[in-house]
Amino acid sequence: MATLRNPERGCEWDLAQNFASIAPYTIEEAYEVADAIERNDMADLKDELGDLLLQVIFHSRMAQEAGHFALQDVIDAISDKMERRHPHIFRGSEEGGHHRWEQIKAEEREAKGATSALDGVAVTLPALVRAEKLQKRAARVGFDWPDPSGARAKIDEELAEVEAADDATREEEIGDLLFSVVNWSRKLGIDPEAALRNANRKFETRFAAMEAQAGQSFAALDLNAKEALWQQAKHRR
Repeated sequence: MATLRNPERGCEWDLAQNFASIAPYTIEEAYEVADAIERNDMADLKDELGDLLLQVIFHSRMAQEAGHFALQDVIDAISDKMERRHPHIFRGSEEGGHHRWEQIKAEEREAKGATSALDGVAVTLPALVRAEKLQKRAARVGFDWPDPSGARAKIDEELAEVEAADDATREEEIGDLLFSVVNWSRKLGIDPEAALRNANRKFETRFAAMEAQAGQSFAALDLNAKEALWQQAKHRR
């Protein structure tokens, strides 16, 4: 990366990049790692992990050029963090487990100036993921339904508000409904992001089966014919 960013003989494209321009690629590479894992493709995972590692190296190099930190500092920081969060492993402390992990993370956030239990949840996370993280943070300080039934009832309440909304408020109410669905999913112990990802994959599989059954005429079929094909695809094993 030092060669690619060399002002005299480096790559023009690499030299033109900055943190903001590279960030979308970093996110994309992380998703491609997750996709390879989802497909259980170890050869692809090896390649995608390399691509993701390149992003870490790229950002670290730009930070070093700006006088902030270098790659070794990144490595040292994560090493120190893991040791700090596992005192029972590295320092022989009696304290350990998930509760202590969360306590240490809270102490770290406080040291960074956090004033709310919700501080530090990245705004760039996918909306479903961020919603669940915000809900988990709130639950840690006691703001949570005691059981799934309360979260389920909230969905009915939010759905009624969507149905009663006008054009000016409907988007907000849809957002509240989605947030409540994520909350119910969390209370049931279901990862909402994974659940929706599986639903997407199921829809793709069924839609492809519909298209294959109809042939080139699929787009020309009326809605009743398409619905019949959908039902066939839905019940096909």
